[in-house]
Amino acid sequence: MAAFTLTVNGIEHTVDVPADMPLLWVLRDVIGLTGTKYSCGMALCGSCVVHVEDVAVRSCTATIEGAAGRHVTTIEGLSEDGNHPVQQAWDEFNVPQCGYCQTGQIMNAAMWLREHPNPSNEDVDRYQAANLCRCGTYERIRSAILRAAELAR
Repeated sequence: MAAFTLTVNGIEHTVDVPADMPLLWVLRDVIGLTGTKYSCGMALCGSCVVHVEDVAVRSCTATIEGAAGRHVTTIEGLSEDGNHPVQQAWDEFNVPQCGYCQTGQIMNAAMWLREHPNPSNEDVDRYQAANLCRCGTYERIRSAILRAAELAR
């Protein structure tokens, strides 16, 4: 066990956990932010995406040691009241079916839209391809991301 300090959603936290503990479990079980979801545990599905500095990271395989001293943003910190353009578009298009993958989908889209503010359908498909949706709401996800790009402009 060791003490690691990181800033999550603007709040500094010091946690005493093993160095190889996945960031996901630090966020959910130690800090108490349960918006980030566990699904595959192998960085294959994208349900657990958070932002570490300016990178979309799969928190199920990222360790606390790798996140220490860095700024982490979870779905709870993306916006204070759900007014991020991606969140607004998600609501507008009623994207979630079961909702399990949605926080990872939103966090991934929010990150890449920063650098690609005018995406095409093909861009959305390419940048979201590694985020899996068990319910198959890909058409609504694409529509919402395109709408989020409009809202952000």
